[in-house]
Amino acid sequence: MPPESASMARLRAVEVSGDESAVEGPLCGYHHETYVIPLPGVTGAGGAARWKCREPRENLLWFDRRCFASEEQLLRSLQGRIARVPDVFEVDGLALQRFVEGQTLGALHGAGQAVSRGLARQIIELFGELAAVTSETLPVHRRCHPVDRPADGDTAGFLERLICFTEQRVYARNLPEFESLFAALGLDGDSFKRLRKHVSGLRERPFCLLHADLHRENFIVDVDRRLWTIDWELAMVGDPLYDLATHLHLMRYPLWQGRRVTEEWRRVVEAVRPGSSNGWQQDLRLLIGYKRAQSVFTDVIREALSMGQKAHSPGPGLVHTAARLHRVLADAALPLGLESVPGPTAIGTALVRWSRTHADARQVPDRP
Repeated sequence: MPPESASMARLRAVEVSGDESAVEGPLCGYHHETYVIPLPGVTGAGGAARWKCREPRENLLWFDRRCFASEEQLLRSLQGRIARVPDVFEVDGLALQRFVEGQTLGALHGAGQAVSRGLARQIIELFGELAAVTSETLPVHRRCHPVDRPADGDTAGFLERLICFTEQRVYARNLPEFESLFAALGLDGDSFKRLRKHVSGLRERPFCLLHADLHRENFIVDVDRRLWTIDWELAMVGDPLYDLATHLHLMRYPLWQGRRVTEEWRRVVEAVRPGSSNGWQQDLRLLIGYKRAQSVFTDVIREALSMGQKAHSPGPGLVHTAARLHRVLADAALPLGLESVPGPTAIGTALVRWSRTHADARQVPDRP
């Protein structure tokens, strides 16, 4: 039997699998504590399979809006419509996702590196499949408030709701704890006024399903070099160009490949739903600007909490964190209207000062 100190997630995994020795994990992940288990006699598409048993992490800071009530319900509805998504199996009322065996795209091609042609082609095919899925053809319960569901094509309304989420749920909700750190970095409530001005004037585009988190760790490459897409928890219905902007922002392609992916994306989404790339020349830049601005607030909070006690005094970890936040701030200077960006030394000093007044800072798991 597992020790008394085992988490509820692990206890559930052992209970479902019936064999503690066969439980693997926890896996690296931000939103959930996840274990991989076999289910005797249960297979998935293609034969033998292992399954993911997971529980949401406690006291987790959510920095992204969630739209669908159930990721597993969404995955069921996408079977046969999106080429390679995990199977879902239910045991004793618990929905389990199939664990896709293979390597993450990030393990094969790290951040900043070019992705091989065959894998890049499959990413483009995924965008085409997403463009074909609309809210009318997606019978999945949505948890988001009606105000967060702008009319089809209202890209300005769609982005405004995302900005509101960042402003209210990320910035304002954490302001009591992080106000001094935000201020030291030049961030305040007026940052969002400047951001709204920067991103105004989006062109209309027909809405479709968005994954909204397509980065290298959410792609799995199996032994046959097939690309699988996992972690659909942040999926939503909205502006297809936003999904491309998020993807480019997270993938950090070399410049030449980012341009090629954009051109191929345009070709495939226009073939599926004409008008999906309308106004992309101007709007892609604006949407990437929003993603960079959003990253400032989420990364400042996450890095400060992750540093914890280590930020009480200078050291290699602090230097690395300060340099990273400096790059994030510099990238977002234009959309946030920052007249100047503090240097790494000033950022490190601000982190130390904040940490010393928040000795009991919450710890957060690393995001992959």
